[in-house]
Amino acid sequence: MKNGPSSFVIGQAIHHARPLELALYLVATPIGNLGDITIRALETLAAADIIACEDTRVTRILLTRYGLDQKPVAYHEHNARQAGPKLLEALENGKSVALVSDAGTPLVSDPGHWLVEQALERDIRIIPIPGASAVLAGLVASGLPNDAFLFGGFLPTKRGQRRSRLEELRNVPATLVLFESPRRLDGSLADMVAVLGGGRRAAVGRELTKAFEEHRRGTLEKLAEFYAGVPTPKGEIVICIEPQAADRTMSPEETDRLLLSLVAEMPASKAAAEACRMTGVEKSILYRRLLELKERPQQ
Repeated sequence: MKNGPSSFVIGQAIHHARPLELALYLVATPIGNLGDITIRALETLAAADIIACEDTRVTRILLTRYGLDQKPVAYHEHNARQAGPKLLEALENGKSVALVSDAGTPLVSDPGHWLVEQALERDIRIIPIPGASAVLAGLVASGLPNDAFLFGGFLPTKRGQRRSRLEELRNVPATLVLFESPRRLDGSLADMVAVLGGGRRAAVGRELTKAFEEHRRGTLEKLAEFYAGVPTPKGEIVICIEPQAADRTMSPEETDRLLLSLVAEMPASKAAAEACRMTGVEKSILYRRLLELKERPQQ
């Protein structure tokens, strides 16, 4: 247990936190607006013996905002194998540890799984302190069905792998929620049009909870056209895509776009085979259509 009283400041008021029991606390932090921290999260951070975080500079901003003078220690994907055992040793010696990410809930597209896994093997209690989540913020503001959703994290950076992953997600009967880098947003949207179909409704959320928060909604095709024609956007990106109707098949125009995108990367026969796998249409039909498209005069 931490020695002495622990406190934090909200406005002009000083709040005192109660001592924590031995546990690894997974503390959600704001995804942008520092006002989105919960009182329980502040109580936990104030009373924890150790605060482990991705970037100490980022976490110090939050701690300073609420009058917390703890010195956080770094725990991230590059030092997890060195820093992790030290945190486990502290837990086994009766210390309380609060794990935070730079933004949002720890372990959601952030490091921390290994530490939780190892703590559980040692019968150390895991206590989640819920709070802000970019996944849920993007979903509820998208206007898309939210009775069932699948969080897919970040898509692969390489185009071929990204399309393969999208193909795996194509028929999931739930709204898809994905993270993306602003540098890859236009390319990813183009791949979504090719693989998922341009007619699906979607939403792109950017800079959620921050001063320049933006939500852009429309079909995948319209969103791809928009972001292909503007400078690279800034900030974190959340993409939400409606589920495909169970009886929906690709339109002829969508199939043509898929064939042309595939043949740009591989021989015609292989492109037809891949399109066959993705659409269920016979390879011979797709191959003949691809030859017709290749002979069509360029616009």
